[in-house]
Amino acid sequence: MSTPTPHIAAKAGEFAKTVLMPGDPLRAKFVADHYLEDAVLVNSVRGINGYTGKYKGKPVSVMASGMGMPSIGIYSYELFHFYDVDNIIRIGTAGSLREDLKIRDVAFAMGACTNSNYAAQFELPGTFAPIASYDLLKKAIEVTEKMGIPYKAGNFLSTDTFYDASKGTMKWAAMGVLCVEMEAAALYMNAARAGKNALAICTISDSLVTGEETTAKERENSFHNMMKIALEIA
Repeated sequence: MSTPTPHIAAKAGEFAKTVLMPGDPLRAKFVADHYLEDAVLVNSVRGINGYTGKYKGKPVSVMASGMGMPSIGIYSYELFHFYDVDNIIRIGTAGSLREDLKIRDVAFAMGACTNSNYAAQFELPGTFAPIASYDLLKKAIEVTEKMGIPYKAGNFLSTDTFYDASKGTMKWAAMGVLCVEMEAAALYMNAARAGKNALAICTISDSLVTGEETTAKERENSFHNMMKIALEIA
């Protein structure tokens, strides 16, 4: 397939080698408006805003993924395969499964458990374990510690079901899983298959333990630590 694609209107060369990928198109706009110099809108198909600018002189792009693994699966695939993007850093939100992971804390997905059947397409003779790219994870932790930002790194749950009829999400906590979100596993699988790099950095937006939660507006524009970390390693 050539560019533009059915989902991305950008021309070849209009994305930087590293793309930050929030779920929310408005969070993508927020990053572009507040952190990137000379940011240019390169995609708005289906309201999925994508921008390319510079951060401290280095080209960086930011584009929304939408919600869920099918959506980030499409966008990350096209960025990796058709736009020659090397690194995708998810900057998203997650729900805590632990008492010691609080609202607004930052967490890194070393791995991503999932209840999705996304890996079935690869026809592997077993179960694939989606993991972060070590170099990106190492850089992120180094930057975070230098900035003095508290964090946790560990396993995430990437789920297909925001409203879980089985009420089984908390069971993953017994296996040491930190939090639940909806995209990291598919992103990690696409990166592995493409021979590219991926990392999911999430801010805790709500807690399944305490019932605390942030507002939609807070999720859109107040999770600065996550954004700064991603930009520093871009």
